[in-house]
This record gives sequence, structure tokens and C-alpha cells, in this order.
Amino acid sequence: MEVRRIEALPIRSSDDVVRVRRQAHNWASELGFSPVDLTKLVTAASEIARNTLEHGGGGSARVEEVRRGVRVGVRLTFEDQGPGIADIAQAMRDGFSTRRGMGLGLGGAKRLVDEFEIASQAGAGTKITMTRWK
Repeated sequence: MEVRRIEALPIRSSDDVVRVRRQAHNWASELGFSPVDLTKLVTAASEIARNTLEHGGGGSARVEEVRRGVRVGVRLTFEDQGPGIADIAQAMRDGFSTRRGMGLGLGGAKRLVDEFEIASQAGAGTKITMTRWK
């Protein structure tokens, strides 16, 4: 996979969550994503950025324009140094929530993108990488 451009963004406030959403939208739009694909990417970006802020205590996002052969995409990587996720399988299940929310976060975000990876360790933070291809 070839990375064409990268932008690193902090996630320390709700305004930063909006910036991540906007950047993902702008880059995907420039690459010619359909309105449906734009919506899916931005929704996933918003969910994971909000999780980074609320559950991870803040962190960072990296937005990348990627290419694989003739395919173009946007890859987002979120990292925090928060408490981590003790049971990733449980956290990925629909209906699971640590904050009495709808519990569609991680599993829902995964369904909205083409590639999704999560690594987490209790007490050491979480890293989520996801890619949506045009």
C-alpha cells in the first residue's frame, strides 16, 4: 500500500472530533467517493474519534490518502494512551456499552469501512486503524 499524503490531528476536545470528521470528508470527497461512501467513512471516523476522546482520554488521529494498485482510499488511525479495552471481542459486540449508550460504536464502525484493525491492552491504550476504499 502506498501512502500519498498524511495529516496528524490531535483529539483533545469535541472541536477536534469535528476536525477529524471534516478532514476525512474533505479527502474522500477530493478522491471522488460517492455520497454513500462519504457518509459511511465520516460516520465511522466520528464514532472512533469520539471514543478516543471519551474512553481514551484523548489522543491522536492520522488521516492518510492511500493507494493499492489503481484503488484509492482513506485510512484513519486513532491512538490513545487510555485504560485500554480489557475484552475486545465483547466491546465489538452489538449492544455492548460501558456508558449506557446504544452500544453500536466499535462494531458499527467496523461495518462502515472495508478494513478495520484494533489493538488494545488494559492500562496501555488503544490503536484502531480503518480504511474505506473508493
